Amino acid sequence: MSEAPPAIEVSHLVKAYGGVTAVSDISFTVARGEIVGFLGPNGAGKSTTMRILTGYLPATSGNVQICGISVATQPDEIKRRIGYMPENNPLPEDMRVSEYLYFRGRLKEIARRKLGPRIDEVLEVCDLKRVRHKIIGQLSKGYRQRVGIAEAILAEPPVIIMDEPTIGLDPHQILIVRDLISSLRGRMTVIISSHILPEIEMTCDRVLIINQGRVVAQGTPADLRREIFGHSTYKLEVAGDSAVLATAAAAVEPSLQITEDSMPDAHGFRRVTLTTSREDDIGEPLLRTLLAQELRVRALNRAHPSLEDVFLAATRRSWDAVVPGRPAAPAATRSREKGDGPGT
Repeated sequence: MSEAPPAIEVSHLVKAYGGVTAVSDISFTVARGEIVGFLGPNGAGKSTTMRILTGYLPATSGNVQICGISVATQPDEIKRRIGYMPENNPLPEDMRVSEYLYFRGRLKEIARRKLGPRIDEVLEVCDLKRVRHKIIGQLSKGYRQRVGIAEAILAEPPVIIMDEPTIGLDPHQILIVRDLISSLRGRMTVIISSHILPEIEMTCDRVLIINQGRVVAQGTPADLRREIFGHSTYKLEVAGDSAVLATAAAAVEPSLQITEDSMPDAHGFRRVTLTTSREDDIGEPLLRTLLAQELRVRALNRAHPSLEDVFLAATRRSWDAVVPGRPAAPAATRSREKGDGPGT
């Protein structure tokens, strides 16, 4: 028995508008049941790529398959297998929530005898039962976003594509939508674009970072940290002789490099950064060794680069690569340069 194809398979995708190339030779796959975050600065090509995946835009070249079916040659079949929630979700403001879902369900070819129970189910999943008879135009932004998600999952498609589903929501609403998306894991494949990077990290199994129309990094957040930064960092507040500190650190891990971050304070404590290429956690043996050498330790913690740090470093790395003669900035510097924020 042959193995089922990936939920999404993109190969050498190119989209050009006149003389401008918005998407340049993108390739990636998304496994069935996986939730993938799609990140990039403004104008990176994210929305264009997502519209091509749904069949709303034709590609200039390349191949896109959804569940093994070509988007270019079988667009009607593709639309039966995708639930799409665009960034600016065009909901009819004069319809009631249940009326809208019934209307969309019939367009999606759901049989009448199955549609009523299915609408009840998605209203329950999306926590919309209390507003099912309300007019959509009278709903808050958070409820409207949930109506959009309910519509996207209504026909139980194998693939869900969401463009900025949490845009404009307050923290409580973001939490509700995040939990709703997480509940789809394993049942549906979800690709989600967002500029709220902590939400992507908490929701998604894997991340694709796109810049200037190209995929510049992909993998789990942990894999990307290792790939882009290539080291582990420990922050230490310590009092005692610097030579003793150096000897103790070398005894735990010879590759540890020590950087003094501050002068001693009134109590003799100074902040120190320890850097190593080792990926495993050496915090406990390091603390034990420092205390055995009678160094006073006020704080020791392992610093984890955030997904924002990874995003900024990956996009800066790609910009450095295409600007002739421009020296690549260190990752820590790149992640703090002004003007390099995540886009929509």
